Amino acid sequence: MPLIFGPELIRFCEQILIAASVPADTASLVATSLVAANLRAVDSHGVQLLPYYVEQLEWGDMDAQARGRVISESGSCLLYDGANGIGQQIADTCCHHAIRIARAQGMGLVVARESNHFGAAAFWAQKMSAAGQIGIVMCNASSLVPPWQGKQPRLGTNPLCMAVPGPWLLDMATTTVAAGKIYKAMINGQETIPPGWAMDAEGVPTTSTQAALKGLLMPLGGYKGSGLAMMAEILCAVLGGGAFCDEVGGIRKRGRPLRVSQMFLAIDVARFLPVEEFAARVGHLVAIMKSTPPAPGYDEVLVAGDPEWRAEAERRREGIPVGDGTWEMLLAAAGRLGVPAPDLSGPASPPASRVQ
Repeated sequence: MPLIFGPELIRFCEQILIAASVPADTASLVATSLVAANLRAVDSHGVQLLPYYVEQLEWGDMDAQARGRVISESGSCLLYDGANGIGQQIADTCCHHAIRIARAQGMGLVVARESNHFGAAAFWAQKMSAAGQIGIVMCNASSLVPPWQGKQPRLGTNPLCMAVPGPWLLDMATTTVAAGKIYKAMINGQETIPPGWAMDAEGVPTTSTQAALKGLLMPLGGYKGSGLAMMAEILCAVLGGGAFCDEVGGIRKRGRPLRVSQMFLAIDVARFLPVEEFAARVGHLVAIMKSTPPAPGYDEVLVAGDPEWRAEAERRREGIPVGDGTWEMLLAAAGRLGVPAPDLSGPASPPASRVQ
């Protein structure tokens, strides 16, 4: 399993994207966002996605040059048409609009339609929290999930994310796990997955990776996860006039655009109290949570964001492990586009990072 430091992995991904006719600034943004997920050990939303993005571009299912346009702006609300552009480019533009509007209005709500996969939602919510705002991000996704009590797919994993100034960051799918975790298992040759992740095509829980790929993802917490997924669908696709349910394509399906919708909400903390005071209060709240004795079987109490921040510290120091299957897919995409593979034979030393 290759072990690669973040900046080197970013450069390799940038070169692949540029060779696929992606503008250099967009290539840098996409590569940085994917490697940021790997650094946080959210490998399902890291560089394993890049070969699928490249296939979308090669098939004409995604437009590398499109930048999108503002459809309307009224008060604190903005509607954006992504024009089938690269998801990270659209998300970055929408975050800038949300931050700008929140500074002027106190809150900024931006909804984008006709977009593409934007990687991990946390990357975008953190852009807003870094600006001293509460960032809330949602999106809809390919139909892989049945509604509660159903056995045919109608909803996506439809993630919800909230980042704040302070030591707390929630990024979760409305399914038990993101679809990318099951694809990661498949790509890297794992025949089984943990119980509770997925169902087979008949809606029966399964631990078989192949049966899960042909079946359905498990809603998080039954009817509650199904309700949260519908909430995200309404706030993104229904509100934004975008595609929903089976109108949405998939990053692993060729011959049609993805057409996802996304929502970016920025809340200006300074309208309520100084940002430093807010961050301190969040820290105090976290400390209260951690002050409880751990339950049997646990060493400590963790809060949202803890596992990822710890993984990031280690991976910045030691390097990012890239699964063999994922690495082979990256090399295949690079070879097809005439991009040389990085030399991994040299001494491993962490270079200066430019990953946020």
